[in-house]
Amino acid sequence: MKAAGSGTAAHRWPPVRAWTSAWVRTAPGTHIWLLIIGINSLVLAAASQGMETFLLHRTSSNIHQLNKHPLQSLLISGFWIQSPSSYLLYVVLFEIFHANVERWLGTWRWLTTVLIAHVAATLISQEVLLMAIQSHSAPRSMKHVVDIGVSYGLAGAVGVLTYRVPRPWRWIYLTAAVLFFGLPMLTGGTFTDLGHAVALALGLACWPLTRGLPTWDWGWSALSRKCAPGRPRSRRPHGRP
Repeated sequence: MKAAGSGTAAHRWPPVRAWTSAWVRTAPGTHIWLLIIGINSLVLAAASQGMETFLLHRTSSNIHQLNKHPLQSLLISGFWIQSPSSYLLYVVLFEIFHANVERWLGTWRWLTTVLIAHVAATLISQEVLLMAIQSHSAPRSMKHVVDIGVSYGLAGAVGVLTYRVPRPWRWIYLTAAVLFFGLPMLTGGTFTDLGHAVALALGLACWPLTRGLPTWDWGWSALSRKCAPGRPRSRRPHGRP
């Protein structure tokens, strides 16, 4: 005989498998991307040192590869991370930022934001690096530097997610993001740091994609209405008996 209330408990606490499936299905692009990165990370972890070096350079979006295979290097570089041991960290970051942006904007607008941030930040940072090489501020070997990873797209997602955070928390979130990605530029940042700052700015510039979409409801609006001073009630004059 079933215990009383067991049906209600089952309704309130759906199976973990169903919850996980729903979580993944609502952000398919994020999880397909994570799957590909995971497979590539396993390949890197199992490869010999020579093969690892070859793969990292072959899939980089550095100056050499951009001149030789521009479209291919821009696309492929976004599916690799340099250190397979950091994969779990990226899983957490993807779930916090990419998955939330994709659920909010929808897959296509999320993908548009990520592509803009990844491609433009890569091209701008590599162009600045090329100028530094031509002015002899950087060695020519930097044309072949390993430049792979998902961080530019992630910075773009961090930027556009600003508009989902309700005020006044939005300004705290934005300040933290600007400090995180901007401070390295003030302390002798690299071309990668420049790329992160550019990607964040481009994510913020994708504001038109967020118009008409709701922000998170953290209870602030309800609290504001509750704490707002009420309008004094006017007393009705007593009529004559």
